[in-house]
Amino acid sequence: MSAADRFDGQNVWVTGASQGIGLAVARRFHALGATVTGFDRTGDPAAEVPWQRVTLDISDAAAVADTCTALLAAGTGVDVLANVAGILRMGAVDDTADADWRDSFAVNVSGPFHLMRALIPQFKARRRGCIVTVSSNAAHVPRVGMAAYGASKAALTSLCLTAGLELAEYGVRCNVVSPGSTDTPMQRGMWSGPDGAAGTIAGNPSAYKLGIPLKKLATPEDIAAAVVFLASPAAGHITLADMLVDGGATLGR
Repeated sequence: MSAADRFDGQNVWVTGASQGIGLAVARRFHALGATVTGFDRTGDPAAEVPWQRVTLDISDAAAVADTCTALLAAGTGVDVLANVAGILRMGAVDDTADADWRDSFAVNVSGPFHLMRALIPQFKARRRGCIVTVSSNAAHVPRVGMAAYGASKAALTSLCLTAGLELAEYGVRCNVVSPGSTDTPMQRGMWSGPDGAAGTIAGNPSAYKLGIPLKKLATPEDIAAAVVFLASPAAGHITLADMLVDGGATLGR
């Protein structure tokens, strides 16, 4: 990025910032000059990272409201909100437990909703800023065994694009990044053996799942680059976009 696309003087809030894609997003924004506040429901707030860490369960509406109020009152403003935190619960429709269904929607949909509801008045008042949300290509195509995950990510995508439509008149941009298979602890947790990566890249016709045309998994940094681009001035006329970053796995759907 050029100097014009840096984030010096901007406050960026990142959820799920302790690992995987969220950590990569926080690192990339920090490297580009942003003042980062990283949120996660686990971890030591005093851990040695070059940004402020806040322990927060985004599925807890009251905790989100109280935390946002306290941070804003203390002068920690927000120019960019990156909704990255998410969970994966596997299971066919008739084998999905109530708790897995509830937890998937509580974190993947309600969490970003709680944050946006708390922060949108701030964005409206300032008449600038942007929200970038990490969803999934599972929101675009059905996946065997991903009933709760796919449904929650589809709801998340719709929620964030609706927010973008409502905020457009205030000059606030809202976009979605939809990754495919990415080399994270969540992805590795789905593998049953040492050939998990190769199997994911090759695809599984019996599960109606195409492989990855680029013949590689995404890295967290690949997804972080898309998030940062959509938050940057280089994307200044982009809003309501849903960017697939999946190596072609959904054939550009």
